[in-house]
Amino acid sequence: MTAAATVTPFLEAAGIPAAELAGCEPLTGGTYNTLLRVRLRAGTRLVLKLPPPREVPALAYERDLLRGEVMFYRAAAGVGVPVPEVVAAGDGFVLMTECAGTGWHQAPPPAADRDRLRRALGELAGRLHTVTGPRFGYPSGAIPAADGWRGTFLAMLSALLDDAERYAVRLPVPAERIRALASAAAPALDEVTVPVLVHFDLWDGNVLIDGGEISALIDGERMMWGDPLAELTSLNLLGGPEDDAALLAGYAVGGGRTAFDEAAHLRMALYRCYLYLIMLIEAAPRGYGADRHAMLDARVKPALRAALDRLAP
Repeated sequence: MTAAATVTPFLEAAGIPAAELAGCEPLTGGTYNTLLRVRLRAGTRLVLKLPPPREVPALAYERDLLRGEVMFYRAAAGVGVPVPEVVAAGDGFVLMTECAGTGWHQAPPPAADRDRLRRALGELAGRLHTVTGPRFGYPSGAIPAADGWRGTFLAMLSALLDDAERYAVRLPVPAERIRALASAAAPALDEVTVPVLVHFDLWDGNVLIDGGEISALIDGERMMWGDPLAELTSLNLLGGPEDDAALLAGYAVGGGRTAFDEAAHLRMALYRCYLYLIMLIEAAPRGYGADRHAMLDARVKPALRAALDRLAP
């Protein structure tokens, strides 16, 4: 099937006649969903995102991710965070506007602009966390939510460790040791009583820069309703929030809390473990090559061990 034939039914679902299609082409860079750039005769540029077929190997939490992406964009736009506009969405697709800009990682801004932009990013994250949700966890329900954040998060972690067993992933620390450390630290999760909007994938590639400013936060598909401290994990992937004073200054301006007590540090260590485990375990169903595995061995496995050491009593 040609790209145009793939796109046409989704345009029609959005009320856009097929005759308006001027062209389309695949977008690269993603590792899970399919992305197509759609050009209309009026000059409008859209992006169509489609999930892989259900028979494609995936982690448990990755089912029906696009439901969360739509929810994220609509909620974020409501608090003034620049995101793609959802043009149409349905069972297994999202059609959205294409945002101007280039990923921060592709064209890093000049060093003189870094702190200013990190402050701006922190402020946007703070705004996201003013949005509260109906319940903790992933909107898809792929991981059944519990009554509180502790039960929900532990269920998410358990499902991920089950994925490691299912895909025969050798972890640097045995799964039972990870479960035990997480269980011991879990009382710190009880301090989280309000589910807030968390993007949870705010690495530099999902922050677009245009004209020296942040033009959009994209790829909100891995969002969850959870602890705002989880966001700080993805914002400073292999470090800690204390390592980025500019980010924290902006986060405070946006309404975020930047005083971290012992319980907060334990929670952030739990979220780092979860994120690093995702990075390690997804390599199996994705079929990553040798270069990616070398990076995981050199950087992510030591980071996971350090996060687990922080949990150890």
